[in-house]
Amino acid sequence: MSEHYALIADQSIDEVAVRAAVDGPDAGAVVMFHGIVRNHDGGESVRGLDYSSHPQATAFLKQIVAEEVERSGVRLAAVHRVGELAIGDAALVAASAAAHRGEAFAALEQLVERIKFEVPIWKRQHFETGTSEWVGL
Repeated sequence: MSEHYALIADQSIDEVAVRAAVDGPDAGAVVMFHGIVRNHDGGESVRGLDYSSHPQATAFLKQIVAEEVERSGVRLAAVHRVGELAIGDAALVAASAAAHRGEAFAALEQLVERIKFEVPIWKRQHFETGTSEWVGL
């Protein structure tokens, strides 16, 4: 697989497509991760989020997925959402497929950690109080 399934999306994430991108007859384990917008953070009630991305965010995401596929030998895919998200929306959906669950879980955890810290996507939280803050800047 030369082109890995790695996208920045401005619409709801197609979770079936993310899974299909890694699935195969040799997979004894398919692991999915859904990063969901929650209604609280730091003791405050959150009413929604905005995600913004650098113009090259897709290239960063594709590179990270390719590196982690090479490192782990596990099939991986990921889609990160940008724009306005409501409570319960998926912000990140990622998947791994491997012969065994241990390697599928480990590869997916490493991928999600790298996405969180290396892909130039910024989050702004909107609180029920009417205030907002940028997270991770």
